[in-house]
Amino acid sequence: MEVRATAKYIRVQPRKVRIIADEVRGTNAVHTAGMLRYHTSKGAKALRKVLISAMANAQENHGLSPEQLKIATIFVDEGPRLKRMQARAMGRGNRIVKKTSHITVVVEDVEAEAVVKPHGTKPKPRPTLSAPTRGKRATAKVAATPAPAPVAEEESTTVAEEVAATTPEAPAENAAPVEEGAN
Repeated sequence: MEVRATAKYIRVQPRKVRIIADEVRGTNAVHTAGMLRYHTSKGAKALRKVLISAMANAQENHGLSPEQLKIATIFVDEGPRLKRMQARAMGRGNRIVKKTSHITVVVEDVEAEAVVKPHGTKPKPRPTLSAPTRGKRATAKVAATPAPAPVAEEESTTVAEEVAATTPEAPAENAAPVEEGAN
């Protein structure tokens, strides 16, 4: 289901908003709203407000979850222009045109797609640690290296025994007794 929100007469140039709109079109709505929050342009802030309004419309009017919304379309139309004059030399004047925008954001509900493993494919064979085979002499096997000699039982120690041997024990006679209620 598609839900839309529109903001009209926004005091930002449409060209600058379209640059941001092209970047975020077709993405997740919640993720995009978070990204636009830290964008430096004025157009991104206006676009974020419209996007949040569209997500709120979907949630309140149609009961859709904001996490499942995707930006379907964004279009930015030009609004009316404000004409101003700036004084110039010799009694002349230059026209200053302040542009406005109409921003429309359409979000749609997208079902989460389940990841399907491809069928009929076999995994790659695991690499072997034997020597590479080349030519006719490769039939002879490489002798394995001998295993290290086992450790005698008297030599083996556990980690707990090593830690106990290295930590000094505090004498119990010097410890003062703790009294209850003494603060």
